[in-house]
Amino acid sequence: MNRLKMQLKPVFMKEVDSHFTEFVNSLVAKSALLDSSSPASLFPASCSEKELHKAKALRAPPEHGKIFTARRSLLDELFEVSHIRTIYHMFIALLIVFILSTLLVDFIDEGRLVLGFDLLVYVFGKFPVVFCTWLCMFCATVIIPYSLFFQWAQGYCSSSHRVIYSLFYGTLFTLFQTVGLGIGPTYVAISYALPPASRFIVILEQVRLVMKAHSFVRENVPRVLSSVKDKSSSVPIPRISQYLYFLFAPTLIYRDNYPRNPTVRWGYVATKFAQVLGSLFYAYYIFVRLCIPQFRNSSQETFNLRGLVLCIFNSILPGVLILFLVFFAFLHCWLNAFAEMMRFADRMFYKDWWNSTSYANYYRTWNVVVHDWLYYYAYRDFLWFFGKKFKAAAMLSVFTVSAAVHEYVLSICFGFFYPVLFCLFMCFGMLFNFILNDRRKGPIWNVIMWTSLFLGQGVIICLYSQEWYARQYCPAENPEFLDYLKPRSWSCHMQM
Repeated sequence: MNRLKMQLKPVFMKEVDSHFTEFVNSLVAKSALLDSSSPASLFPASCSEKELHKAKALRAPPEHGKIFTARRSLLDELFEVSHIRTIYHMFIALLIVFILSTLLVDFIDEGRLVLGFDLLVYVFGKFPVVFCTWLCMFCATVIIPYSLFFQWAQGYCSSSHRVIYSLFYGTLFTLFQTVGLGIGPTYVAISYALPPASRFIVILEQVRLVMKAHSFVRENVPRVLSSVKDKSSSVPIPRISQYLYFLFAPTLIYRDNYPRNPTVRWGYVATKFAQVLGSLFYAYYIFVRLCIPQFRNSSQETFNLRGLVLCIFNSILPGVLILFLVFFAFLHCWLNAFAEMMRFADRMFYKDWWNSTSYANYYRTWNVVVHDWLYYYAYRDFLWFFGKKFKAAAMLSVFTVSAAVHEYVLSICFGFFYPVLFCLFMCFGMLFNFILNDRRKGPIWNVIMWTSLFLGQGVIICLYSQEWYARQYCPAENPEFLDYLKPRSWSCHMQM
């Protein structure tokens, strides 16, 4: 027995020594890995300030602006998870329910299946006018800003009166932005009495091209000034092909080059456009089943507080569904489809806005494309011009510009001025931006944000729909300018 123990002892000690060595090596490797990582990654729950500083460090330095990197859209990654895909399937099932409901109700009322889409045909009417208007806007944006910048950059170095020279070309560019892209499309939309969706196409393209042209000039003028200051032999003027690519690329920040994918997945493009079309029909059935029956009748009733409260809460469901559809159809499907066709690799058009616990974070993550433009060309340029002490004033100016543009789009597209969205932006939006700020963490703040978002969507759908139907039932015989500014829904019941 003792002899057997003596034989097993070396084998056992060798095995223990082997395992111990392996354990020590593993421990040393892990220690080195932890030393090389940031403290925020070791203590994620207790180092929120360090995480915040790290996140801020990832932002491009102010002199460089936005840095584009190859990355996928968040929903494309999430849809690879079966649980998230199931939520997507639930929305498809809800669309099927809307379709069945509409078909059955029409069959009971009419005695036959009614497959007409009169509402879609109406809202997208006069499409030839829309296409011609867009083509004129786009061609003008291709030719005029680039030509003005080219002429200015070529002659700036040799000019003896550079300030006057720059003011002259700057005035021409401003006239193009305000008259050519500003007043022209708006006049066409109003004078041709384009229906709402057609007006949306014209006005949104107008705003997009104005922002694109501004970004092109804003990014390239400092490069020319810097080259002249450094007495460079060449003037950095982008090629027309680079500018043309930028006009189609799903970004509002100009760069000479962007990260590109090697190939185009045409099946992916077809899927995204099919999803856009499906979202369009989804919105159609939401309006047909949830909005039109309610507002067609409520607009003929006497205005009272109880009716207004019921209208707002009944409008929350269609309002939230429309919000989801706008996000999914435009920010995800439409932008990803164009990004794929252009081989544009940076797909961060939005972030996880649904997890926001503050309105400050929601504004930054809901629409990253527009937020980047506002941050670099409105907020940061305001601070550069007036000084870094006026951050509150800079934020207020950004809110004002954003609210005014949103209200301008709705006013032109609906054909009346009813500043509901502007008031929500400037009053409640600003208030919640300071109350629900980045220091608010935890699930309760996410619940509060979603609750206020739901109520806001209900208010928007309710009040704008009431005003739309009030102007249908109580039209002004000889409308003057002030008639477009007075809310008709407040007095329509008196006339009826």
